[in-house]
Amino acid sequence: MTHLVYFAWVREKIGKSEEDIDLPANVKTARELILYMKGLGEEYGAAFEYPNVIRVAVNQEHIEHHESIVGAREIGIFPPMTGG
Repeated sequence: MTHLVYFAWVREKIGKSEEDIDLPANVKTARELILYMKGLGEEYGAAFEYPNVIRVAVNQEHIEHHESIVGAREIGIFPPMTGG
């Protein structure tokens, strides 16, 4: 099981702030995770409608979409951040 934490409008569109999910063995990168999540239902489809803008953190460290999520204890998923 992998613990997923959702932030900002990703959380709002999915309708929950976190969940535990058993990811398929073929989901090994952040990009594969985003594409997998997009197919989990209407609310997930809306949250991941624009996959290229989604940011991912593994164990609280930001990663790029091509990087591995294998062995992650926690994955944070959020929209782009702005300064302020």
